[in-house]
Amino acid sequence: MTITAAFYRGDKKFDVTQIDSEAPSAGQVQIEVAYCGICGTDLHAYLGHMDARIGFERILGHEMSGVVKSVGEGVEGWAEGDRIVVRPLDHCGDCPACNRGHQHICHNLKFIGLDSQGAMQQLWNVPAHTLHRLPDGVSLRDAALIEPLAVASHDVRMAEVQPGEDVLVIGGGPIGMLVAMVARAAGGKVTISEINENRLALASRLGFDTINPRQVDAAAEILNKTGDKGADVIFEVSGVQPGVDLMTAAAATRARIVMVAIHATKPQVDLFRFFWREIRMLGARVYEPQDYDQAIASIAAGEIDADALITDIRPLDEIAEAFAALTSNPNAMKSLLQING
Repeated sequence: MTITAAFYRGDKKFDVTQIDSEAPSAGQVQIEVAYCGICGTDLHAYLGHMDARIGFERILGHEMSGVVKSVGEGVEGWAEGDRIVVRPLDHCGDCPACNRGHQHICHNLKFIGLDSQGAMQQLWNVPAHTLHRLPDGVSLRDAALIEPLAVASHDVRMAEVQPGEDVLVIGGGPIGMLVAMVARAAGGKVTISEINENRLALASRLGFDTINPRQVDAAAEILNKTGDKGADVIFEVSGVQPGVDLMTAAAATRARIVMVAIHATKPQVDLFRFFWREIRMLGARVYEPQDYDQAIASIAAGEIDADALITDIRPLDEIAEAFAALTSNPNAMKSLLQING
């Protein structure tokens, strides 16, 4: 069977072409992909930052939704027509992290869609252990946000956000906005710090308090609104030095700081502030199965406004235009590719 797939060829170019689909191998499930989101990692690949890792024969994509088309030998519990999302992590099963039950940060982790072919193709073969079932009430369109929502669910779970705590999210992009939504659902009183006026406006429409650190002293604002206490939980999602400066300056005594963003260079951190206020900092990387289950439940319960974050939807053959638009539009949030009709 011939299908359409989009290959990254380097130099900001894609080749949308016809290829022969392969039947799923033993232990695999073949997915008819419905939608695939474009994430920040995909944009890094598009800009050439990951060429040494992914090469020029790679099909990108991992934020997806779809329907089971067929199953390989030995696969149980899945059948044609099942509506699913994929948790795109393939662990080795025999490294120090895996042996301690931390398969999501396997020392030899393969990220599907970067280290192997991804979802920007009409039929996609993946290991059966990566699948999560969708409830009937969740649309395939909204389900394409479950992967980034699982990131946010993992971050908030690691932070142990409690009802009534003051929460600061530094950076109001797609992940920051989802972190804010999940933290609010957990009972946190959330403020978003962001410099983009359109993102600030969206955050306000979604009911969040906002701060623009280009206009005010963000740390002073947080201290003022919390009675000089500071934020109990802080998520650093900006990936820039001013965000790192703010995360310590606005921290309450014994605050928990969660490092969500990937920083291109090593940031400078105010370690004296950590000592003085007994601050804790946590690294939070990707997600575990329970975070996917929580993300699906949150979408199904209406706790997350997925539609508010979807900027546009394009067909697969407009992939080049979609990536170009995202890199040139600072106001965009989440762009989806419709892979199959």
